[in-house]
Amino acid sequence: MSHNHSHEINLHPINVRKSSGDEVPFDIQKLKHALLNSGARLDELDYIVEQVLEMAYDGMSTKRIYQVAYDILRKESKNAAGRFRLKKAINDLGPSGYPFERFIGRLYQHAGYQVKVGQIVQGRCVSHEVDVIAENEHEIVMVECKFHSEQGRKSDVKVALYIKARFDDIKARMEAEGLLNHKTFRGSVATNTRFTEDAIEFGTCAGMSLIAWDYPSKLNLRNWVESSNLHIVTALSSATKKIKQILLEHNIVLCKEIIEQEHRLKEIGIPVPMIDQIVNEAKEITKRG
Repeated sequence: MSHNHSHEINLHPINVRKSSGDEVPFDIQKLKHALLNSGARLDELDYIVEQVLEMAYDGMSTKRIYQVAYDILRKESKNAAGRFRLKKAINDLGPSGYPFERFIGRLYQHAGYQVKVGQIVQGRCVSHEVDVIAENEHEIVMVECKFHSEQGRKSDVKVALYIKARFDDIKARMEAEGLLNHKTFRGSVATNTRFTEDAIEFGTCAGMSLIAWDYPSKLNLRNWVESSNLHIVTALSSATKKIKQILLEHNIVLCKEIIEQEHRLKEIGIPVPMIDQIVNEAKEITKRG
């Protein structure tokens, strides 16, 4: 029955309203792809899509459709729902790239590195602004962070090429002045979206580390965040967009930092009635993870 039902709906697609206001036929494949990316199992896909289509109507917003899919997914699989939410939380770090840089810095800190964010570093030829510098006893990693608000945008080979040139310039000066102290120097690019095939090919060949939402297969952004149990403030459902923005502007990036810096929340402009709410949710999220 379910098979016929979805087949029938595919023949008469519903029109959905995009954020631009345009109405377009609903793209079922895109929804399936998003659900798969979030960690949904193949055997859950058809069931979720069928449920969504039963509830969907002409003119429904795509945002609402994805919310419905997420609600069903959350009931189906806690893990997959967590990934769905995590990806959204990372993308909500925008529109500027600064919070994403600070978040990448937190990941390296958690991995035991000394971290500096937004530094000007002199190269052999010119000076460069470096988003994240992470150093431990074995290596110095310099990271360029590429944050894209539009999910479809990928970091291409030109990005990898110019970043490689910048890090080579810095490395040349550090080597010439004996500043590496026998440590390995590594250039890295981190993005919240994806890299093109060419960027991956060039980056790998040139000895750079590339980190994207799902690349490389083991130490990608998704796995790194999940294994570090570092929950981002943008994942809070009890906080408005404005409150999340205030937190990020005051360098409070993680839920655990809300708990640690509860005493600062009033002075940075979080309304008093909201403080208990977001602190309690932050405690709940960090405990759950």
